[in-house]
This record gives sequence, C-alpha cells and structure tokens, in this order.
Amino acid sequence: MANNRIKNIEKELLSDNWYTLNKFSYDFKTNNGEWVRQEREAYDRGNGAAILLYNTEKQSVILTKQFRMPTYVNGNEDGYMIEVCAGLLDDDNPEDCIRKETEEETGYRINNVRKVFEMYMSPGSVTEKLFFFVAEYDAKMKVSEGGGVETETEDIEVIEISFKKALSLIESGHIEDAKTIILLQYAQINKLI
Repeated sequence: MANNRIKNIEKELLSDNWYTLNKFSYDFKTNNGEWVRQEREAYDRGNGAAILLYNTEKQSVILTKQFRMPTYVNGNEDGYMIEVCAGLLDDDNPEDCIRKETEEETGYRINNVRKVFEMYMSPGSVTEKLFFFVAEYDAKMKVSEGGGVETETEDIEVIEISFKKALSLIESGHIEDAKTIILLQYAQINKLI
C-alpha cells in the first residue's frame, strides 16, 4: 500500500563502509494537512534473526557473550554483551539463517525452530527487521564448541545457564540486549521453561 502522505523522496549515500548510511529528504503531509520538508538518516545493515535455545528438562538456556564496540563507546565498561544467538540473513531465509548461526555460534545443530514474531528493533534510524525464533536443545545436538566463524573475526563465548538465572540477569542489569530480553520474557510469559 502506497503512502500518499510522502512524496519527492531524495536519497543521498553518506557512507558505504561496513553497511550503508543514507540521508533521505522528502515532503511529508502532517496530521493537520500541512506539507513539510523532512530529512532523516537510515542505517541499512540488512535483516537478521535471533533465537532462544532452551531445555525444559534442565530448565536452562544457551546464551552468548561477545564484545560489542557500540556499547563500549556508550558506557558499557568492558563492552561485552550477553545475548541470544543471532545473525544477519545475508542471502538466506530467516529459518536457514538461524540454523546456520546457531551451529556457528553455539555449536548446536538444531532442526525444529519455531518463529514467534518479527519486529523492527530501532525504526527511528535502522532499517533492520529481526525475525525471532525459539527452539529446544539437548546435549545430543552439540556438534562443536561453537564460538563463531574465525574469518568473520567472531570471538563468542557460549554460556549455558538456568532460565531463572537468566531472568535475574535482566533484573540486575547484566543483560541489556533488547532481543535477548524480549525472547527471555517471551519464554517466561508463554511458560516454555
């Protein structure tokens, strides 16, 4: 469906380094019917997928820990974040992507993934849509140590912790990653674990 409240869109490439940053200038019709010229920047890094691996018998989850430079420069003392497994889609569909990322990052080969929802994580400035999944894991699915792909300079620590402990890490401020909080709370609300 076309938006008849936006016209005369101009796009200017500001950066095409790691991902792309574009500046958009456009005319926007406000709620009172007035047309105004607006400018916004949009960072395009592609879409991604995230997954919460959980084990009902052990009452545990698999999380990852890795250095995130943007958090470091914004006050995260050591720059490390505790997160669910996630990755960019690249040319994969979301389900194939999350299976591949799960094996690369955590060392678990999973088959049955369930999509629970999709959402824009920071729609004011980033184009990324994230696809959220959950899947059960057990020891038989462990095929490697995980840790990420060396050629992608990934250095990921795999963490297996109790679900209760993971929830307490949200409360204590040790888990500050939105996708992780969303999936842990989804599991809590829907009594997955």
